Amino acid sequence: MITLFIGVNALTAQVTISAKDFANLQKTNKDLVVVDANTASNYATMHIMNAISIPYAELNKTGDIAGLIKSPAEIAEYLGNKGISNNSEIVVYDDGTNKYSSRVYWVLKYVGAENVKILHKDMDQWKGARLRLTKTTAATGKATFTAKVNPAIFADMAEVKADLNKSNVVIIDCRAANEFDGSVETSKGHLPGAVNMEYKEVLLANGDFKSKESLQQLVNQYNLANKKLILYCATSVRAAVSYVAFKEILGLSDVKVYDGAYNEWVVSNAVE
Repeated sequence: MITLFIGVNALTAQVTISAKDFANLQKTNKDLVVVDANTASNYATMHIMNAISIPYAELNKTGDIAGLIKSPAEIAEYLGNKGISNNSEIVVYDDGTNKYSSRVYWVLKYVGAENVKILHKDMDQWKGARLRLTKTTAATGKATFTAKVNPAIFADMAEVKADLNKSNVVIIDCRAANEFDGSVETSKGHLPGAVNMEYKEVLLANGDFKSKESLQQLVNQYNLANKKLILYCATSVRAAVSYVAFKEILGLSDVKVYDGAYNEWVVSNAVE
């Protein structure tokens, strides 16, 4: 069963967690679900002890357009088989880029996970917090996850088309500049009216998220205040990083990810 959740946009609880606080949380919550969002091969090399493997790409469906997520019902079944319920306390991490953790975070929030945090991979901080790493695959149980879709954070092609050229909407292309301008073979350009703000602009040099103050500077620089933001990249993995920054860390009220992204748009529409 899938239900719709339409909540009031508001500042959220702290979405990122430090290595030190994570170590303490592991001690106090024995039911904590730790998610490694890297590839299966990366997980097999080394991961946080008791972390389960949810490679971000396993949440995508197969088809001609790469990167589209599976249906909410399919994702709910997948999560339940991983031992995750709607009210599980979840901490997700990746290789330190925050691309894959942000993508899994966004998918989890879209289908109704209630309590999700992101742990940045910084080995110096991890060593300082004495996080235990292993190659051993963690056991997973069974749980029931019911999809409670949150449409407020998801945009489809129809919505993007309807919002083109609206003065109160900013469509942000989170790809690199050479993808945006079509100067590389993998891109023919960008969506009409989109502005280019690469996802790396919301991150520090080490891949961690910038502070609220620095993110607010980006809002001012790109004139994003009081605007609806629609984010995309090629498959909206990178767009999820900007989503976490603007929606979950800074607390902007209306931020959506266009899941189909460039890959879907270019199939049936002209790009600039």
